[in-house]
Amino acid sequence: MAERPPTPEQRFREDVARKAERHRRARREEHRSIWFSLGLFGIIGWSVALPSLGGIALGIWLDGRFPGRISWTLTLLFAGVVAGCLNAWYWVKQESRAEDNGASDGSSDGTRNGT
Repeated sequence: MAERPPTPEQRFREDVARKAERHRRARREEHRSIWFSLGLFGIIGWSVALPSLGGIALGIWLDGRFPGRISWTLTLLFAGVVAGCLNAWYWVKQESRAEDNGASDGSSDGTRNGT
């Protein structure tokens, strides 16, 4: 017999239980100090800053080579910010996934795949 899909209440309970476990695990993990958080902020910051600066540099070069009605600098700045935000979203998603995997594989030390 096929299993019934979970009801909204069951999904809500599972979601709350998963978040509560993450909260408990975060309190247990002492090795994740302020330096870990600052490092993560640094990775996210650079993942936005570098594509933005690259877009600006390429835009300035294109504006000098091919002047026109549109500003390549502003266009590529916007494209760099979008690419950087997508990149930052990827990093945060990867870190969140690693934390979730740490809870599901029974690893309480926060390492990936128990290593």
